[in-house]
Amino acid sequence: MIRVGVIGAGFVGGALVNLLQDPSRQIALVDAATGELELVGVVVRDVAKPRVGIDPGLLRDNVESLLDEGVDVLVEVAGGVEPTRHYLELALRRGVSVVTANKALMAECGTYLAALAHENGADLFYEAAVGGAIPILRALRTSLAGERILRVMGIVNGTTNFILTKMTEHHATYLDALAEAQALGYAEADPSADVEAYDAAAKVQVLSSLAFGTPLVGEEISREGITAIRSIDVAFARRAGYVIKLLGVAERVGEHGVSRRAHPAMIPLSHPLAAVHGAMNAVFVEGEKSGPLMWLGPGAGGVPTATAVLGDLLDAARNRVSKRHDVPFSVDDRLFAVDEGDVTSVFYVSVDVLDRPGVLAAVASVFGRHGVSIQSMEQSGVHDEARLSFLTHHARNRDVRATIDELATLESVDSIGACLRVIDGGN
Repeated sequence: MIRVGVIGAGFVGGALVNLLQDPSRQIALVDAATGELELVGVVVRDVAKPRVGIDPGLLRDNVESLLDEGVDVLVEVAGGVEPTRHYLELALRRGVSVVTANKALMAECGTYLAALAHENGADLFYEAAVGGAIPILRALRTSLAGERILRVMGIVNGTTNFILTKMTEHHATYLDALAEAQALGYAEADPSADVEAYDAAAKVQVLSSLAFGTPLVGEEISREGITAIRSIDVAFARRAGYVIKLLGVAERVGEHGVSRRAHPAMIPLSHPLAAVHGAMNAVFVEGEKSGPLMWLGPGAGGVPTATAVLGDLLDAARNRVSKRHDVPFSVDDRLFAVDEGDVTSVFYVSVDVLDRPGVLAAVASVFGRHGVSIQSMEQSGVHDEARLSFLTHHARNRDVRATIDELATLESVDSIGACLRVIDGGN
């Protein structure tokens, strides 16, 4: 008998309880767990509030008292860093295995929590922290454990992918697409965690830890959101044979360098990630021997995410029955973070200028002064204003940013639009 406690009864927590109590799945659950699962209690803020599908007798208002009831595995699907970290520490110090869907917490202190679990003979599993139902962390941890991963690149935020899909396929403006995402429940009233790429950045750190061995210690990584992308940028990308997506990227640079970042990028229509629409997620992995591999699936939602949580719970239960626990991921101390200014890429840059003689030459000279070579340029305009859209050759991020900074000082430049990296198979 494996006794299970749950923190949180929202969309994911409620769906998990329903999965655990589904009578049609009990034999399969016992087979997978190699023992019977017993739901001991569910911690919520308000025990008086009715919870659809959850017996009121299971509701608790205190994590410590739930642990005192003899829990073997604690599942956390409430979110937030504090006081959640405190609760998981309490469980792990008691030797209770932990399953969490909390990417922010794992990015902040995953290395510490994994070590604490190992010291106390417990497991720490977090498959649902990245990609919802997609089993990408399990694949990196097991199936690809012997492979030398070169790059992990993915669409890991369903909200921004929904917004960019609407802008691409339905010609919606950014604000209209965001409003629709909020109306459908894909985006929060304050969408900054998604549209400013905080969510994607946390997931990149989790992916990088398993792909390369970087630590989860709350490091800030390079992050750019999608708020500057306009309909004109989406239209240019379409004409040029690209689509714009918010990507999370972790890749090797040289022997021991690692670049981790989250940013919008233009992807060729021929790339598998270009076909990922709506709120779907996908993770593209490039291995030295395996070549390109991709996982696709629902990146959010109560039931899909709960299936990933349940898979971890069953793993933890099997380990309890066999009196063992998984060894945590190793940290490779030889790795170092590559300065994002030194990372090279093809770039797309859009600039709004006054349509006057000599303006194009002045703008082009700024690119040249910073060593950024222009591959192509498109000009469109109405009356006395023009929009210049540039594709560069490979250039350092630092040089492109310096170019943009100087362009913004020109009297003939009205505004700087989007600056996007271009994924062309080599970057």
